[in-house]
Amino acid sequence: MSKRLTASKLMIAALVALPATAIAQEWVPGSEIVGQSVVVETNGVANTVYFDAGGTARIVSPQGRVVNASWTAANNNICLNSGAASECWPYQQAFQAGQRVTLTSNCQAVSNWLPNNTNAPPVKEVMQERG
Repeated sequence: MSKRLTASKLMIAALVALPATAIAQEWVPGSEIVGQSVVVETNGVANTVYFDAGGTARIVSPQGRVVNASWTAANNNICLNSGAASECWPYQQAFQAGQRVTLTSNCQAVSNWLPNNTNAPPVKEVMQERG
């Protein structure tokens, strides 16, 4: 019994000695798809969208035609703008590689988004209260 009590005291001492800062993950909209591609299927057509750094994008059709565009992820939306057209979809959580998400755009188009890969969430130091 004394060994258990000693081990418990050691655990409590270790917990009390933890620093006031801890590592936490906070999602930054768009961070998981920068430098990645997503297959976006709308009305039976599956285009591959490359979400490049700096807000540039490339939309590649199944035939290989490339349309240069820009993209943003803000105000609970992910938006693509090709100059000729602009469309936004609700965007409130990070995409996950290989997990299809169905979204309806502000143009009322229903699209299936399938990320080929995603980036790990950024790690940020935040202050934690000690109790």
